[in-house]
Amino acid sequence: MNQEKIGAFIAACRKEKKITQAELAEQLGVTDRSVSNWETGKNMPDLSLFKPLCEILGITINELLSGEKLNKNNYQEKWEENIVSTIDYSTKKIKAYNQVISLILIIFGLFVSISSIMIFPSESSWSSIYSVFGIILFMIGISRILHKMIWYKRLLLIIIIFVGTMGILLFTDYINVKKNQEAPMFRFETTMTGNVIYYDTLFYDVYRCNFDEEKEYWVIEKNSNPTIEELIHYCK
Repeated sequence: MNQEKIGAFIAACRKEKKITQAELAEQLGVTDRSVSNWETGKNMPDLSLFKPLCEILGITINELLSGEKLNKNNYQEKWEENIVSTIDYSTKKIKAYNQVISLILIIFGLFVSISSIMIFPSESSWSSIYSVFGIILFMIGISRILHKMIWYKRLLLIIIIFVGTMGILLFTDYINVKKNQEAPMFRFETTMTGNVIYYDTLFYDVYRCNFDEEKEYWVIEKNSNPTIEELIHYCK
């Protein structure tokens, strides 16, 4: 499908009908720039506009796709060629559209995950919720890009990427807890008793002793699942 040839043909037919680009655009419900882009071969009209465009210009869809007036001798031959070209063109547009959607999901997912850490305080559970939501969007985008892979290879790669991404977030969360003494974002529960706040995470426990006091300090230990009685006496 020769877009430049088709564009020049649209321009010639429009001028032959003594129609301006603005008038053609108005009749089709598009912008002047759209018509200009067609005629310069930058892009093609949407498939939904083929019929009304041809009716206005007084040509057939076959002639539009051929970029020239046809006679009876080559009409059928051109029609078959144009069917193949149109299918190929539509397939490429769908692929391009899907790639754009996939990239949007990937970028937006990463943005949500990163911004949730910056926007919400560490004590808020919304930070981890939005981070996981962002990762899910990110993984959907990755899955769409890898759709041509064999399903089990794609599944394995998605699992690896997901585990790796979660690992990075969990490690970053741990460093933030250790260096900045902030509550872990990815935690199962938060328990407050006496002068201790206890944060239970997947791989470690965090104890905030003497919270909101001058002698406040933080302790990070391996998972131990302490009882309430143990927590009450932990910081003493």
